Amino acid sequence: MKIGVLGMQGDIREHVQALERLGCETIVVKKSEDLEKIDGLVIPGGESTTITRLMKLTGIWSKLKDMASNGFPIFGTCAGLIVLAKEIANAPDQETLELLDVTVERNGYGRQIDSFEAELEVEGFDLPVKGVFIRAPIITSVGNGVNVLSSYRGNPVLVAQGKILAATFHPELVDGESRIHKLFIDMVNS
Repeated sequence: MKIGVLGMQGDIREHVQALERLGCETIVVKKSEDLEKIDGLVIPGGESTTITRLMKLTGIWSKLKDMASNGFPIFGTCAGLIVLAKEIANAPDQETLELLDVTVERNGYGRQIDSFEAELEVEGFDLPVKGVFIRAPIITSVGNGVNVLSSYRGNPVLVAQGKILAATFHPELVDGESRIHKLFIDMVNS
């Protein structure tokens, strides 16, 4: 199995390291042809409008949208979740891939100074996961086909729909933590 990490912006190296701890071969995806070499893709955090613009410039945007319609697995964290979302409540003109039936608010918890960490109970995990929230989005609504795997203060923070997994937080920033990435690998394998 080979997992790609979108190499546009964000915690690329940290995602690669989390996947490699699990024995996954990884590739940093920078052009549309790279998508043909992988079995699943991680879209890291960063700035969602910049990620979108760069995905379009490289041809990744349209190719990924086509691949996802055929069940290609994708894991988005923070801005990656925003790129996947069906709708952005506080930026309705921002284009998204519309692959995940959720509505989000960008920077829902506030600015950079409002960043925080929280212990999160995750469905199927014996021990909590530390969630790192940096200018994180808030999921304000989920569609019928979306499974909420974890919530924080009543808001979903980890969701799955079909072959898409998405987190409002950064699991890749916690040293030694790979359980959320393992969830994605299991999704790719199923």
